[in-house]
Amino acid sequence: MGDVIGELTRYMRGWLGYFGFCETQIVLRDLESWLHRRLRALLWKRWKLGTVRFRELRQRGVSHDLAAQSAGSSHSVWRLSRSPVLNFALPGKFWKSLGLPSLAINAS
Repeated sequence: MGDVIGELTRYMRGWLGYFGFCETQIVLRDLESWLHRRLRALLWKRWKLGTVRFRELRQRGVSHDLAAQSAGSSHSVWRLSRSPVLNFALPGKFWKSLGLPSLAINAS
């Protein structure tokens, strides 16, 4: 994920330099929300096997039953990326810890 975050950070910093002072904070929050969802979908795809998905969810504090249910789900990657389980396991703080800049901070 480091390579994706690094490249994305470069684009976001340039984008924020241009659009960072806009008056519509909700647009920036919605964009950041979509971006986090897209990254959750990408990470879920990278955890290809159900056993890997289960293990990763358990390591991030998801209960045994919810992790098993999510790891074995037949729903699409995009649908699961919006699930409360993945949102709990991969919150905004997780992406910030990887170095992804926030769009909401610059929207003032």
